[in-house]
Amino acid sequence: MKIKVLYFSRIKEAVNYSTEDIDLPAGISTVTALKNYLALRGDIWTNLFNGKQVVRAAINHTLVDDLSTINAGDEVAFFPPVTGG
Repeated sequence: MKIKVLYFSRIKEAVNYSTEDIDLPAGISTVTALKNYLALRGDIWTNLFNGKQVVRAAINHTLVDDLSTINAGDEVAFFPPVTGG
């Protein structure tokens, strides 16, 4: 299943790029599973996606929770929580 992943703000700075196409292995079908998959890439990725930092997600420009399902062709964006005033 191929998806596009976008990284924003401090996540983009940490991984040193803003977008990538990923061909997900079978069984990776939720935001949580994708985060766990990305965390396996090494130290920087583990620090970002191991659940100790809050990382928000959007699928196709809609804010979602970590249990949301990812489908082939989706665009998944990761970003830190944003506050405003």
